[in-house]
Amino acid sequence: MNRICKRLPALACLSGWVLMASPVTAQDLIAQGVPGATSDLSGLTGNYLNLDNNTLVPQNLLGAFGSGIAYTGFGNRYIAVNDRGFANTDVDYKTRFQVFDIDVNTATKKITPTLISTRPFTNETGQNFVGQAKAFTGADPTKNLRLDPESVRYAPDGTFYVSDEYGPNIYHFNQTGQRIGVIAVPEKFKITNLSANETTEITGNTQGRVANRGMEGLALTPDGKTLYGIMQNPLIQDHEMNASGKRVGTNDRILKIDVATGKTSEYIYPLSDGANNGVNEIVAVNNHQFLVIERDGKAGNGANFKRIYKIDLTGATDVSGIGVGGASGLPQTGTGGNTAVGKSLLIDLLDPKFGLAGAAFPEKIEGLTFGPDLADGRHQLFVTIDNDLDPAKANLFWDFALDANALPDYTPGTFNVAFAAVPEPSGLGLTAALLGGSVWLAGKRRKARRA
Repeated sequence: MNRICKRLPALACLSGWVLMASPVTAQDLIAQGVPGATSDLSGLTGNYLNLDNNTLVPQNLLGAFGSGIAYTGFGNRYIAVNDRGFANTDVDYKTRFQVFDIDVNTATKKITPTLISTRPFTNETGQNFVGQAKAFTGADPTKNLRLDPESVRYAPDGTFYVSDEYGPNIYHFNQTGQRIGVIAVPEKFKITNLSANETTEITGNTQGRVANRGMEGLALTPDGKTLYGIMQNPLIQDHEMNASGKRVGTNDRILKIDVATGKTSEYIYPLSDGANNGVNEIVAVNNHQFLVIERDGKAGNGANFKRIYKIDLTGATDVSGIGVGGASGLPQTGTGGNTAVGKSLLIDLLDPKFGLAGAAFPEKIEGLTFGPDLADGRHQLFVTIDNDLDPAKANLFWDFALDANALPDYTPGTFNVAFAAVPEPSGLGLTAALLGGSVWLAGKRRKARRA
């Protein structure tokens, strides 16, 4: 049953369903939450006109924040990034992120998320990023205002990283939401024919992402030193599509980036169900093991594949310099051949024991983060859903408790700076410059601008 609590002046309180799940050895769905509030704390007024269905939607609608979620390392505070909003509107959707405190009661199996802040994404000069594909002036990501946030990871210094599907790009932000750096991504991942129309944007391209299937997932190792971005589907040059435009590729790339040096490596994640699936998230278990969401594009009773895999990069081949096209397997070039990442099933979300499968099962399982360990030593794993800002679709938080033996090598992240409930006008002084850090901008190491 939904229980909607009253919205208070300074916050939005979100209550949820209670789900009683049968105890299991390694995985237990201990709580499920459905936000009851319908608006965020952006202060925006008026409506968007969604040209897809000619309906008006409030500009401050709370939704789509399940695109990516990250634990901030202190208390029960999380940040969640909104998807780009509506593809077709007469008013540009201002991209934003939400700050939640999420309480979990293991005794009642109830989750209560409380929205405490909504903050806009802005560039170095304070201009708002927007979700529209048309907001570009060239290929240089530092000059464009279009942003499609897909994943977020919180850094030890109190800043955070976001993967942008449009580039794909990786942006570095401070706590106010102001960009303080751009992490260089190899050109092979990008498209060259930028366009306001996503379908025609890849026309004539011979490399890079396919339409609307860019860098969906982003991980940061527990020590905060290495980023891992994963594409939703294989690149064009990896034979993602056949001559008829049908997806056939199964070798999806993972990009490793050393935050301090900008050095990159690439590895292959093999899709499990041929080209029917895509990848939506990656989160670090330790410095070489990760969890990955792989799913189909179906909802309700039509959903067939919604899984979380554990992968291990130990022994995987760096494929930076080779093409990996093909409908199955890796081309065995070189003396030692090529090896994809190791992969094993951790959670099947459609397993009847969780009670989630059925007509109400959502399509877009997209967010993944570890929370603080429970009092009994189990690891919390939060899963979130992107509802595409559709008021008719629920926003969900699922919280799984994992026994220690399910992830014996789990390493919690390093967190040195808390995420403030209310950012100071100065941007909390948490830019890389004030912290003595550096960022990689367009492939060159530069001191970050002060926000």
